[in-house]
Amino acid sequence: MNAVTLPVVGLLLLTPFCIAVGQLLFKMSSEKLVTTGANFYTVLFNPVFILALAIYGSATLLWIYVLKSVPLVYAYSFMALSFVFVPILAFFFLQEQFTLRYFAGALLIISGLAIIQN
Repeated sequence: MNAVTLPVVGLLLLTPFCIAVGQLLFKMSSEKLVTTGANFYTVLFNPVFILALAIYGSATLLWIYVLKSVPLVYAYSFMALSFVFVPILAFFFLQEQFTLRYFAGALLIISGLAIIQN
């Protein structure tokens, strides 16, 4: 495999981050359904839900670009970072709490990513 360029590494990190942002927005959309008591199909017209779909779609396009540059075996391990990013975003935007298990799991994911990539 050729050396991975810095822009590709940036996209490898950006893709799971965008997925995490999309997850946060999906959660916010679902909470609005609960607080308003609206029917489930009304989520289709929710601007936050539409933004989440747009971000997911953009992340998919970024992913396709990344996959033309690096092997799937190399790239896919970066997707595990979404399990690190989602709780961090939930902490800051939804006031969800971290646990010691989260920190241990995040450390294992990041360690595993480092092992796989070297």
